[in-house]
Amino acid sequence: MPEYAPIEIPENPRLAQNIIHFARALRRAGLPVGPGRVIDAVRAVEAAGFTDRMDFYWTLHACFVNRPEHRVVFAQIFRLYWRDPRFLEHMMSLMLPAVRGVQEEKLAQSAEKRAAQALLDDKIPELPQQEENEEATKVEIDASMTMSAQEKLRSLDFEQMSTEEIAQAKRMLAKLRLPVKPILSRRRMASAQGHRTDYRRTIRAALRQGGEIRTIAQAKQRPRWPNLVVLCDISGSMSQYSRMVLHFLHAVANEKGQGWARVHAFTFGTRLTNITRHLATRDVDAALKAAGAEAQDWEGGTRIGQCLHAFNRDWSRRVMGQGAVVLLITDGLDRDDAGALGKEMERLHLSCRRLIWLNPLLRWDGFAPKATGIRAMLPHVDSFRAGHSIATLEQLAEAISRPDDSGEKARLMALL
Repeated sequence: MPEYAPIEIPENPRLAQNIIHFARALRRAGLPVGPGRVIDAVRAVEAAGFTDRMDFYWTLHACFVNRPEHRVVFAQIFRLYWRDPRFLEHMMSLMLPAVRGVQEEKLAQSAEKRAAQALLDDKIPELPQQEENEEATKVEIDASMTMSAQEKLRSLDFEQMSTEEIAQAKRMLAKLRLPVKPILSRRRMASAQGHRTDYRRTIRAALRQGGEIRTIAQAKQRPRWPNLVVLCDISGSMSQYSRMVLHFLHAVANEKGQGWARVHAFTFGTRLTNITRHLATRDVDAALKAAGAEAQDWEGGTRIGQCLHAFNRDWSRRVMGQGAVVLLITDGLDRDDAGALGKEMERLHLSCRRLIWLNPLLRWDGFAPKATGIRAMLPHVDSFRAGHSIATLEQLAEAISRPDDSGEKARLMALL
């Protein structure tokens, strides 16, 4: 929470009413705020006072926030509601559509759209109507090649989505599929159209028929399906992306016929947590709620090297058999020793069939591997791709089905 100047709110009977309106905005933004919490907040402010903005912020924060994912939304609504005197004008600019080339289009900050929708009660203000003037110049815009709402949502950054857009995106992610091709094992199975002669079955059939070989048995390689192992970063900079990716993984884990033997999911921030059993729950909200309750390091720090070391030591042999495919979802911003991180990445790469790294930082056009953590991890992945939107998650199927797909790795390796 940034430092603010001392708050100047005079003591008046409207303070409780303002807190009630603030609580309504939080509830519309998705926070579970009921009448009991509003009463507690009013009493807490009366007891703690409201002469200092930081004390006022944390008093309301203690009353209304009880989950890590609600901190960002609370901070944005608090900033707009209690601090910025021109917040209404700013929020209107977020809610109104912008025409490229006519009005400058600015991206909202994290959770800012949801804060705007909550405070405006999802009502887009009407534009002032201009009087018709026959001599006025008419501007005609050809919208025949513009994207539809669904296409725009597919390419929209998860961090820039409003509450309604997040709900729509989750419904789209639930329909995504991530099929995988089977792996041909060394074991063989009987097949009438096999490419190799099964000498054992041929001789056994001949012994049962008096020693005469009448038919030549054929065999082919037995197909098997790999495991999907997901390592998902849930630190503060990755929290929104991680939630959307976990929604997608829940759909993959519960969809039959996609070819995966098993889907194993792990979250990491400052420690490693296995949430595989929670993904088996059919209800996605209940599954993610249970996963969030077990992973206590949501929106905390990041120790990628230590968490990968714990995975390689405790879980690699258990879940990496059968030629597993590993999805690593992280921004690579680590504060641990880069040398140790590189060794753990190399060990992880050698233990799996294919290692794919999804990094939301690739959404920036000028992205370059300047961070030490990214420079240590990049040489040990097979494919390096963005993971900030629905469209980038849809492209995962292509990355998995094509062994030669490297994504952006080749381009970024040239910059090292």
